[in-house]
Amino acid sequence: MLFSILSNFTEILVAMKKEDMHPESVMMSYGYKPELSEGAVKPPIFNTSTFAFKTAEEGKAQFEIAYGLRDKNDNEELGLIYSRINNPNLEILENRLALWDKADDCAVFESGMSAISTVMLEYLKPGDLLLYSSPTYGGTDHFIHHFLPTIGVHCITFDHHHTQQEIIDKIEASGHQNRLKLIYLETPANPTNDLVDIEMCSKIAKQFSHSEQKVVVAVDNTYMGPLWSHPLQNGADLVLYSATKYIGGHSDLIAGAVSGKAEEMQRVKVLRTFLGNMASPNTCWLMLRSLETLKIRMDQQTKNAQQVAGYLKQHPKVENVFYLGLLTENSAAYPVYKKQYSAPGAMISFTVKGGEPEAFAFLNKLRLIKLAVSLGSTESLAQHPASMTHIGVDPIDKKRYGITDNLIRVSIGVENAEDLIYDIQQALSE
Repeated sequence: MLFSILSNFTEILVAMKKEDMHPESVMMSYGYKPELSEGAVKPPIFNTSTFAFKTAEEGKAQFEIAYGLRDKNDNEELGLIYSRINNPNLEILENRLALWDKADDCAVFESGMSAISTVMLEYLKPGDLLLYSSPTYGGTDHFIHHFLPTIGVHCITFDHHHTQQEIIDKIEASGHQNRLKLIYLETPANPTNDLVDIEMCSKIAKQFSHSEQKVVVAVDNTYMGPLWSHPLQNGADLVLYSATKYIGGHSDLIAGAVSGKAEEMQRVKVLRTFLGNMASPNTCWLMLRSLETLKIRMDQQTKNAQQVAGYLKQHPKVENVFYLGLLTENSAAYPVYKKQYSAPGAMISFTVKGGEPEAFAFLNKLRLIKLAVSLGSTESLAQHPASMTHIGVDPIDKKRYGITDNLIRVSIGVENAEDLIYDIQQALSE
């Protein structure tokens, strides 16, 4: 009987394809063959700078692809050349990350800002127009406001209050609508959790695309990780991550990632080759480790966050709580939330009664929750956006987007929810 059961189970496994399995299952083995590495169950770290070719003809063919001189032929893969271009750890990681977003391809970078800046540099040239959503991460905001104008890129913004027609009117009023090249979205927005309708922006991109150019939609999905949101399914062309966050998830590495459609990823990867900003084999190995527990960690984090947000909402010293799980069905953001997200996430922002002194007093009294920037890690982190991650944002913009002196941002980790609530309770006490 036992042999019969095992035989049937084996037949089921053989019949199943990788595409039929959930990403958290195939994270354990996808893209790696133990027999090619002395039978090691886990990929070793390939600390090598270069790889040997079998023939000179093979070397030529691989460089043609790597430099973007031609597309890959059917069933042709980019072989190993040099670790600035590709590396076994890098390739296995990219293959696995692409599964989460159901993307054609993925590129991993040495930081989130490296991924963001590479995408913007690839799609924006002097005279081009960038449309971006606000608010956005402070580093992105700085790059848009202080670097892109120096190379002649025009930038206009919108926020979650703007309708589709109002955004179209802003593009046309800019006088550069024929040079719109990139629509860059961050949703949910850092640090306010404001939502942008990706599908609406995809329609705008199609309206301004023409025979000589395609307007690309890129979405920073860091706040939701690759688990709770899949922007490509809502019309995005590229999805960006600070992979330091949920993907890495242990506060022990810095990395970025971009996933998307094959045509766009080819462009991104070719520029990455010449900027030389791909992640190292050691970083990739750590991220491969992290991917195996991604769903377990993120499931616990959102469960904890929902309990913490509920506690904050009823606390007398808290003015407002900005958390997707607290959206009501009659709110304008609710339909977008239901369309784009499978869970409310683990990022909470809230305002305390008072100003910066009261916010600082709360942060200084925390004991379990660490006072630090970054997010999406196993440990809970709290910070003051106005004076930390978003300190470089124009004061007028801070006020406009609600990045006030009494705003606190908390990234919820995997600790016991009751302990997190107790720590917040004592930090809010007199």
